[in-house]
Amino acid sequence: MRETTTVRGASRPPRVRPAGWWWDALLLAALVGLTVALATDHFFGVDRAVADWAGEHRPAAAYWVARVFNFLGQGTPLTLLAAGLGVLLAVRLRSVRPVLPPVAAFALTYLTIGPLKVWTARPAPSASVKEPFLPPEQTLPLFQHDLPVSYAQSYPSGHVANAIVWYGVLALLIAPLLRSLGRQLPTWLVTVVRVVPPLVVLTTTTYLGWHWLTDSVAGLLLGLVLDRLLHRVPWDDLPLPGRLRAWDHPFTSVT
Repeated sequence: MRETTTVRGASRPPRVRPAGWWWDALLLAALVGLTVALATDHFFGVDRAVADWAGEHRPAAAYWVARVFNFLGQGTPLTLLAAGLGVLLAVRLRSVRPVLPPVAAFALTYLTIGPLKVWTARPAPSASVKEPFLPPEQTLPLFQHDLPVSYAQSYPSGHVANAIVWYGVLALLIAPLLRSLGRQLPTWLVTVVRVVPPLVVLTTTTYLGWHWLTDSVAGLLLGLVLDRLLHRVPWDDLPLPGRLRAWDHPFTSVT
């Protein structure tokens, strides 16, 4: 008789901090509240003040430093890196499971970030100094669907959301990969990997004028929601088809 993979023991979702779905609901409510506030013309003064300050304090050296560090939030390289680590760990452990988090992360970001950008249709701060050369006051509102899509995709910041999601996935994969090599990833270093790059991306993308401050905050909120969803999944216990049982070994708990 053909067997199917069974769930291992009493499965519990990996811990997220703070624990409980109330925090997820709070993050989602904050994102909805921020979107509603912007749709009713609130926070425009803050966005304009931050963008103007950044524009007045952006010498060439600082611009290029910020631009280089902003590459930490590039979605495509992060996706490929995570996929590569997933495949490498899968080969080492003879398990298909390490490939699942990058696939799930790609699906989540693809189905949320892009559609939200198109739906909210907000120009970037730079839209007043380059194409489509809007009046400064017209660069702030949401839902400008009369503009070409390529000129109105600022909200939420994809760089920030991608950074949170993908560095969370990288941390999830790097730790078991090092354990498979007889090494241990310190807890503090996991925190650094997950926290520092997103904060750098949030700061640089706002400083460069590529996003309004509220765009970056919205990207932060969305990224945290997606990251928590991914880390709730019991990757080692997901049932898989019987044909994969030869490649069905846990990876998050590898020692």
